[in-house]
Amino acid sequence: MAISTHEPDTQAVLASQYLAALQMLQQAVQRCPAFLWDDATYANRFWQVAYHALFYTHLYLQPSEDDFVPWPGHRADSHAMGSAAAGEEGRAPQPYAVEEVLAYLAFCRQQLGGWLAALDWQAPSGFHWLPMNKLELQFYNLRHLQHHTGELYERLGTAANLELAWIGRG
Repeated sequence: MAISTHEPDTQAVLASQYLAALQMLQQAVQRCPAFLWDDATYANRFWQVAYHALFYTHLYLQPSEDDFVPWPGHRADSHAMGSAAAGEEGRAPQPYAVEEVLAYLAFCRQQLGGWLAALDWQAPSGFHWLPMNKLELQFYNLRHLQHHTGELYERLGTAANLELAWIGRG
């Protein structure tokens, strides 16, 4: 077997995988039944998991924490999960509507190419709590996005008996 000496286009490969993962998250959000969207049975409601995944996807595609500009529809602490999500009042934040989460997802998809093009793969992550370079951060970010998407797929399968498609490339 011959080994190719052709270097893959890192930006194109990452864009393809981000787009596939975002498409899978979109499927989960679109197929989520109304009863499950804000179901308090779960510590982290469906919308919270979806929003959290998008928020951190967006954040870690920026050069640094200081360069991050929240999505225009962002509400304070809506990206938090677990006990951090309850805030000082001890209750979950106001839920986003399906359409709002899909709007954030579309925003991330539209900005993805520009965000990736602006990154220096060898530069530090830009986030003091993640001591790695930008390229490794993108793999970390994809794993985080897909972890939460998988969590939502599992929830849809268990609570709503839905099966969703795997998307391999964007």
